[in-house]
Amino acid sequence: MLNGFKFVRQLPIGPYFADFACREALLVVEIDGHQHAESEYDEKRNAFMNLNGWSVARLWNTDVLLERGAVLETIMAVLDGRIAEPCRSRDFAFFPSSDNK
Repeated sequence: MLNGFKFVRQLPIGPYFADFACREALLVVEIDGHQHAESEYDEKRNAFMNLNGWSVARLWNTDVLLERGAVLETIMAVLDGRIAEPCRSRDFAFFPSSDNK
């Protein structure tokens, strides 16, 4: 639970598995390593999730290990709508569902 939001691990969504997912908020949280940088596979995966109503937040695994508080605050910012527009930076990316645009 994160501020009342329940997350599950390895939720199947179509042909993919979400690292973490909040069904209530339709939010997928992916924890990525360097092999995911500019991954064409991940772009297709994000698009599939978005078209099926899921927003996707991607965070780096090193940040989860070293900056856990900031990672949790970022996830909360998505959940409460402070981050709602698509964004892509070096260590975070957010792809809102097509329903949220």
